[in-house]
Amino acid sequence: MKYYIRISFILCAALCSPSIIVAQNINGDKADSTMVGDQTETFTQNTFRKVAQNDLPDGVSVVNMTSLLEKNYTTYSLDNMEGLIGGWTGNSMWGMDEYLVLVDGVPRDANNVMPTEIEQITFLKSAASVLLYGSRAAKGVVYITTKRGKAEPLGVNVRANTGFHVSKRYPKYLGSAEYMTLYNEARINDGQAVQYNDDDIYHYASGSNPYRYPDVDFYASEYLKKAYNRTDVTAELTGGNERSRFYTNIGYQRQGDVFNFGEVKNNYTDRFNVRGNIDLNITQKITAFVNANATFYNARSGNTADSDPNNTDNYWTYAATMRPNRVAPLIPLEYIDPNALSALEIVKGGSNIIDGKYFLGGSQTDLQNVFADYYAAGSSKWTSRQFQFDAGLNFDLSSVTKGLTFHTQYAVDYATSYTSSYNNSYAVYEPAWYNYNGPDVIAGLTKYNNDKKSGVQNITGSSNRQTIAFTSYFNYVSPLQGGHNMAVRLLATGFQQTRSQVYHRIGNANLGLEVNYNYHEKYYVSAATALVRSAKLAAGHRNGLSSSATLGWNLSKESFLANSSAVNGLTIDVSGSILKTDLDIDEYNLSEENFTQANGAWWGWYDGAAERSTNSLRGSNENLDFVNRKEIAANIRTSLWNDLITANASFFINTMEGLIIQPSTLYPSYFGTGFPNSSFMPFVNYNNHQRKGIDFAVNVNKQIGEVGFSWGLVGMYYKSEATRIDENFEDAYRNRTGKPLDGIWGLQSAGLFQDQAEIDNSPQQKFGGTIRPGDIKYVDQNNDNKIDERDEIFLGRAGWNGAPFTGGVNVTAQWKGFTLFALGTGNFGAYALKNNSYFWVYGNRKYSEVVRGRWTEDTKETATYPRLTSENGINNFRSSDFWLYKTNRFNLARIQLTYAVPGRILKNSFARDISVYISGANLLTLSKEREILEMNITSAPQTRFYNVGVRAAF
Repeated sequence: MKYYIRISFILCAALCSPSIIVAQNINGDKADSTMVGDQTETFTQNTFRKVAQNDLPDGVSVVNMTSLLEKNYTTYSLDNMEGLIGGWTGNSMWGMDEYLVLVDGVPRDANNVMPTEIEQITFLKSAASVLLYGSRAAKGVVYITTKRGKAEPLGVNVRANTGFHVSKRYPKYLGSAEYMTLYNEARINDGQAVQYNDDDIYHYASGSNPYRYPDVDFYASEYLKKAYNRTDVTAELTGGNERSRFYTNIGYQRQGDVFNFGEVKNNYTDRFNVRGNIDLNITQKITAFVNANATFYNARSGNTADSDPNNTDNYWTYAATMRPNRVAPLIPLEYIDPNALSALEIVKGGSNIIDGKYFLGGSQTDLQNVFADYYAAGSSKWTSRQFQFDAGLNFDLSSVTKGLTFHTQYAVDYATSYTSSYNNSYAVYEPAWYNYNGPDVIAGLTKYNNDKKSGVQNITGSSNRQTIAFTSYFNYVSPLQGGHNMAVRLLATGFQQTRSQVYHRIGNANLGLEVNYNYHEKYYVSAATALVRSAKLAAGHRNGLSSSATLGWNLSKESFLANSSAVNGLTIDVSGSILKTDLDIDEYNLSEENFTQANGAWWGWYDGAAERSTNSLRGSNENLDFVNRKEIAANIRTSLWNDLITANASFFINTMEGLIIQPSTLYPSYFGTGFPNSSFMPFVNYNNHQRKGIDFAVNVNKQIGEVGFSWGLVGMYYKSEATRIDENFEDAYRNRTGKPLDGIWGLQSAGLFQDQAEIDNSPQQKFGGTIRPGDIKYVDQNNDNKIDERDEIFLGRAGWNGAPFTGGVNVTAQWKGFTLFALGTGNFGAYALKNNSYFWVYGNRKYSEVVRGRWTEDTKETATYPRLTSENGINNFRSSDFWLYKTNRFNLARIQLTYAVPGRILKNSFARDISVYISGANLLTLSKEREILEMNITSAPQTRFYNVGVRAAF
């Protein structure tokens, strides 16, 4: 493994905000690839240069997407990457957040580039590897390199896929009769009268007339499809010669939706894209490249017509809250008594007769409901357009100085989106039922609202974004005498992004110098500095100096390993870095004092008139500074027995120091007041966070007879800690200092109260409401004979940015023309609370099946759930270990079987290569809490995806 010396000095003159260096792969060269366990390749782009895989610095991992797609079709660029590389948790690197995505060196969206468009993805995790990318890259970089043309005859590749999403699991809510029975029980528990009589409950239970006695199941087949389709087609064209090369990717995909009724039955999302690039050799000394991409998104959906414009409820939020006995969505016209002429006239005068035989049900309390919305409220279409363009020139300046080159790139991106809709209003009808010893009939109807279709197209939610990026650098590479090797790079780069409704532009400009050195490709020393600039800080404090140093040793070059039959490669390195970043500074001008004026003052004149007051929001602190990422990282990489086994591991300790807060303990209490709500406390650099852990990747490649076998195991274990927090708890066990950053805090439960005597002999629970048998009993941590917030303790890690352990395993077996690929991912050591509406059932909330385990006098010995209550349940439904569960899981994320048609069959055909495959995604979850982990509340169900595809090359 090669290591290098890097000495950089970046002079940053930020245009507006945090610095980011946005150039990589700027000469348009495609990386040469040799797979090792389908994770890495021999050459990859890294920090303004193409380097050998063995030259990758510590904390960098690469996935070769071109080879991976041959056996693992996927639809999202970062799908299941935690099962392929160590250190990536699925949403962060090394447990941090806010990583930066670069596509061909420009800040872009990872979800706007499909896997079929990608050559490779590089994950830069360590501080040393991201230093030159600036402040916004301080928590890691995901660098996506798209495909490029080759100097070869015209080649056409076509890929087509079609498959079906199948819902994994639905929430289980109680039917009307059981709900009504248990709600009566809840009211009795609270000392109140029952709400539903036995006769009503009987009729709801019988199911004889579901229109008079509705029992609505949001997850029934009449509302949801068992499966819905996703189809995509991609065509790639590539070719060229030594003077010019081109690549074009044209793709279309369309996905349906799970709904099976009304307007939403026709919901869809589609995407059309054209991506292309050209590489030109203008002269022997000058080359150029042009990249362009256009993406068109459309998403159709049904409207929800709510009088409150801030209400974002949709079908899934209604499914979690709307009780099953509230309203019958559709009522047949045939139930209307033929003699009820006024009722017939009312309903037939409307314009929303569904399928010619149903009218929309409702009531005075249900003037609108989601079913009626999706039948009659109209439809919307979200439209998004993204246009991306970048171009560059490369100059060979060897006539000036041997080994000197110059490279430049300019990029302009535009993204716009808006929603167009036709918003209709509609009438609902409340029936008056009667039954005189015969069938139920409707004697009359009460109409609420009116049917109206304005025909006016509304345009809302318009937004736009513009990104401009520029990069230029001189590169000097030359071997020196005596085995010394050096590379020098002088660079300048700039970036600016403008967003609608955002006043301050994000941007930067940088000037840098980099020097790399190694001796006989055996000993390596690296040092780097970068001057970053932020407009978020006060004048005089806007520049920060980042630095790093790395030592590396290629032991396989030493004489004691040079002839080893077991060890083919072994390198180790250690780095230390300090990165300045404003990524955790949420606002501009936090260093300045801020005042606001409010109406309805806390004082007034003698006549009682309210006056406007001026309130302080914060004090000033001109010394507010950058946050520092300080890190020590060590890396080891080895190859054994002629690449039978390859492995690498990284150990890291990093801290984010000087996180900005408004401290409550560093200033006297009178710096803040409760009424009026004001504060003179300034923002300061104070809190410190630490993360430490290890990530690893092991690959085994073996040919066993006619079967080629490859096995990969990756993972990361890390711990986080709040090493300094602004806090002043009287009870030491409540301190967050020394505890994980993703800690869950709450009460410790001691079971359920069994009788009033136990309540009377226990500490007083101070959260409100009347404590009764069946309520949760808590532990008095500080022995003050009362239960309140002071008894909260640390319960476990939530794993917000990754569980303590994240890992995966991938297996590939090849036999003749068949390839079997399987990928599994897992995370272990984190916890979560059962605290959504499915588990916390109180008041008039909808009841789920969990309440069947409720406490009663008959079940007090076996109850798994507190007593039911129609009140607020404030004592029971709060954070405590009663609701805690482990989120440990292993996911069978992917299985694909591919068959490549033998070449002898295609010998006389027009196709050079054809393969077909079947695959499944998100197939299985192995976990003690599988039902919870696979179930979504207030959102669309999780799905398995079954796919069949074909790929052909011509």
